Amino acid sequence: MMKMKNKWKWLFLMLLTLNIAVILLISILIFDTPEDVQDPEINIKTENMSEFTISTDKHDLNRLINHYIEKEGLNGPINYYIKLTDEVELFGEIKVFSKTLQLRMTFEPQALENGDLLLVQKSLSLGGIKLPVERILKFIQDGYKLPEWVIIQPNDKKIYVALQEMRLNGGIQVRAEEFDVAKNNISMRMLVPVSQ
Repeated sequence: MMKMKNKWKWLFLMLLTLNIAVILLISILIFDTPEDVQDPEINIKTENMSEFTISTDKHDLNRLINHYIEKEGLNGPINYYIKLTDEVELFGEIKVFSKTLQLRMTFEPQALENGDLLLVQKSLSLGGIKLPVERILKFIQDGYKLPEWVIIQPNDKKIYVALQEMRLNGGIQVRAEEFDVAKNNISMRMLVPVSQ
């Protein structure tokens, strides 16, 4: 009975870790990316790893992402929040001189074969000002210090999240399996190191 209790406790902790990783991933997705990143090779090492598939919905993931943004103080020159609808939406405010402009960007998320995530920019509005999407993404890229595995590609209007390069506590790795917010179908693979 005690072993069963510990097993459920361990599974709960893994699920919690995965949810936090997904929130971190999406919030970081929106920020920094070298422009020269093309389709990376599939590089998933699963030796000595136990694999779990975790499914969630956009409502819970949305709450987790915005809690993480607030908790980690990720707001910088842009105060923002994420909303998952039929796409990934970024709402925020940018201060330009003495004016505060309302920003809204939308992205179409794509889970790649290698487990990484690609956010393709769809639309942009910034108050009544017309600015090229590339300029806004470059502003975000230059204004934030992001992990190396979050790559903003302003010229391509994309944000590349190299999940296979992200490492969580204990060597846990995360891969995107499916990220279809329109159908509310979000699943991730979590790879947990195990000793032989």
